[in-house]
Amino acid sequence: MMQTKNWMALVGLTCAAFIFNTSEFIPIGLLTDIANDFLTTEAQAGMIISIYAFVVMLLSLPLMIVVSRFEMKKLLSTVIFVFVGFQLLSAVSTSYYMLMLSRIGVACAHAIFWSIVSPLAVRTVPEKYKSLALSMIVTGTSVAMIFGLPIGRIIGLHIGWRMTFLCIGIFAFVLMIYLMLMLPKVPSRGTFSLQKLPFLFRKSILLDFFIISFAIATSYYTGYSYIEPFLKQVAGLQDNWITVTLVIFGAMGILGSLAFSRFYNKNPYKFTDFVLLGIFGCLMLLQAAACCCLTIILLCALWGMVFTASNVVLQAETINNSPVEATSVSMSIFSGIFNLGIACGTYIGGQVCTHFSMSDIGYAGAVLAFLTFIYWNKIIKKKMKEKAVCC
Repeated sequence: MMQTKNWMALVGLTCAAFIFNTSEFIPIGLLTDIANDFLTTEAQAGMIISIYAFVVMLLSLPLMIVVSRFEMKKLLSTVIFVFVGFQLLSAVSTSYYMLMLSRIGVACAHAIFWSIVSPLAVRTVPEKYKSLALSMIVTGTSVAMIFGLPIGRIIGLHIGWRMTFLCIGIFAFVLMIYLMLMLPKVPSRGTFSLQKLPFLFRKSILLDFFIISFAIATSYYTGYSYIEPFLKQVAGLQDNWITVTLVIFGAMGILGSLAFSRFYNKNPYKFTDFVLLGIFGCLMLLQAAACCCLTIILLCALWGMVFTASNVVLQAETINNSPVEATSVSMSIFSGIFNLGIACGTYIGGQVCTHFSMSDIGYAGAVLAFLTFIYWNKIIKKKMKEKAVCC
């Protein structure tokens, strides 16, 4: 049975996941305004997302190794404090490069946060509630799509995109105080050195999940990073309908997270088949669905559900296939690889927009999504079944 303080700590961590995810993707909903303010193209403004993701990718593992010996509650508080400082810098940015610098600072905090938040949530609750803890963290990221990104967009449209970053900073500061009061002390499980990495990578199933994590992120963000200008320019939606679509997109992410907690353990193979084929199908049909408001909203709803479900699968299997003492490091590698996928996807989407047409971004992402499904079916699924038989 979970005590009230366990619940309150878990809710706080879920809110932290919400605010960090909101911060990472808020430029997607404000891309046009940022581009107009700094007199750049959407593709150039999209580089803010790419560079952010590249920084997380490069620094997740080295930063986690450096801080792996610190008590996790104190580490989380420090990370959020740094996050707040750079959000305030984003709010006062007067140039494209100043905004880029502030986003790099936020990315450093992000790199550590996503390495520790899932393991921290799991260790905060009793054993039988670990799946719930993990799904709540991912639900926090989905709620960011429902409320965080659209509300940030509404604030940006009405009083300027800089105020969105200021509001994120204020919310994060209040949350930091709350977590300092509610979280129990969670001791580190010891330092992790680079010499131990080869052992981690010898777990081939873990390496396979890292590979498809990169592929899924790349395929998804090839399309999603430019969803706001796509909905405006290709689907022809008005600003209010774009916001509604983004809300529905995120709301269906919660349904994807709930579907994972209900169905994944019963049949992980069919569940993963469904979500991977769903991502492929949504990307492939993106341009066709842009023919009218209803079809693009329905497609975005399904897209949000299957992607969130795939994200929970990837995190769960990363934790399940990692040694206990290396869970945080495995998650830092996952975070780095996933963000490399975000950066690559954003870059590919930008190149498609520049050299072809924005209406083609779905097709570019669909190619990699299909290859990911083949890799899962021919290699990973087979290994998982063999492992299940051995156990």
